[in-house]
Amino acid sequence: MLSFSSLFSRQPAPMLGLDVSSSSVKLVELGQDKSGKLVLESCAIVPLERGWITDGNVEKFDEVADALRRLVKRSGTKTKSVAMALPPSAVITKKIVLPGGLSDYELEQQVESEANQYIPFPLDEVSLDFCILGPSSNASGDVEVLIAASRREKVQDIQGLAEAAGLKPIIVDVESYASRLAAGRLIGNMPNKGVGSIVALFEVGALTTSMQVIRDDEVLYDRDQAFGGAQLTQMIVRQYGFSTEEAESKKRSGDLPDDYAGSVLKPFVESLVQEIGRALQFFFTSTTHNKVDMVMLAGGSAALPGLTEAVTQETTFACKVVNPFEGMEIADGVKLNKISREAPSYLTSCGLALRRFMQ
Repeated sequence: MLSFSSLFSRQPAPMLGLDVSSSSVKLVELGQDKSGKLVLESCAIVPLERGWITDGNVEKFDEVADALRRLVKRSGTKTKSVAMALPPSAVITKKIVLPGGLSDYELEQQVESEANQYIPFPLDEVSLDFCILGPSSNASGDVEVLIAASRREKVQDIQGLAEAAGLKPIIVDVESYASRLAAGRLIGNMPNKGVGSIVALFEVGALTTSMQVIRDDEVLYDRDQAFGGAQLTQMIVRQYGFSTEEAESKKRSGDLPDDYAGSVLKPFVESLVQEIGRALQFFFTSTTHNKVDMVMLAGGSAALPGLTEAVTQETTFACKVVNPFEGMEIADGVKLNKISREAPSYLTSCGLALRRFMQ
C-alpha cells in the first residue's frame, strides 16, 4: 500500500534535494560537521527548455534526464540518495480523524478505507502515504492523520528521472511542504523564534508566483498567480532582440546594456510588486487577518535590485530575500559569489535535502 516513498516519514539516508520545475533542475547537497552543524556541500542549476516539463508533466523524458546527468556532473556530488517532490497540483491531501491505539496494520486498513472516499482514482493506480499528526483537538483518544495520494505514474516519472541520472530516489515529497521546511528554519531566527509570527512566503518561479501564508507550521492561506521571471526574460527579448536563451543567460549573469535597469528591470519590478500586493489583499479579504509580520521572497527573481524595498513601500510590511543556506557552513568547493546570487532559487531543493536532518 505505502508506495509513495514515505512522503512524510523522515528517511535516514537522503543528502541530496532535487527540484525539477518547468524552467530548470536544481540540486542541493547537505551534510553535517562533527558538531552537527549543517554544511552546504554542493549545489547546481541547469536550465530546461520550454515545453520539456509542462504543468508538472514530463513531456520530454530523455531531454530532462540528460539535463539531470549534466546537473549531477556540474555539482560534483558523489552522493546518490535523493529526495524529490511533486507539485501540489499533483497530490491530494486530506486530514482525517481515526481512533487512537490502532496497530500499524489496522491503521493502514483504516487509511485505505478512508482514502476511497476522497481520491477520485482507483487505489491500484495511486501512490498513497499517511502520517499521524497528533492527538485530535476535538475528540479525546482520537488522532489526526494526514493522507497524501498521487497518480502512480506521476511518482514513477520523477523517480525514473532520478534513476536515469544515476541517483537513488528515497523520498517523494510535495514542493510546498519542502519549501515550508526550508523557510521554517529561517522563521525560527525571528524574534521569539518566530512563534505566532505570520509570514507570507512568495516563490517567484518562471511562470507562476506561489504564495503561502504560514503561522507556527500551519498554512493559513495559499495562492498561485500566473506571473513569473519568464516575463522579464521576454521583456529583455523584446527590448534588445536577443534569443530567449541569450536573454535568460544574460539575465542570470547581469551582462545587459546600460539602459536595462530603467527600461526593463524597473517596470518588471513594479509589476511584480503589484502582484505581491494583490495576493496579500486576497489573503486579508479571505481571512480575519489584516497584516503579516514578514514577507519572504524566494525564487529566481527574488534578489532583483530594489525589489524588497519596493515591496515594503507598497505593502508597509518588512520584506527580506530568502537565503536557505543562512547559518550553514559552506564547503570549500562552493563558490560564494554564486551562492549569494542564486540562493533564493534553491529554497525547495534545500528543503528536500533537509529532510535528512530536520524532524
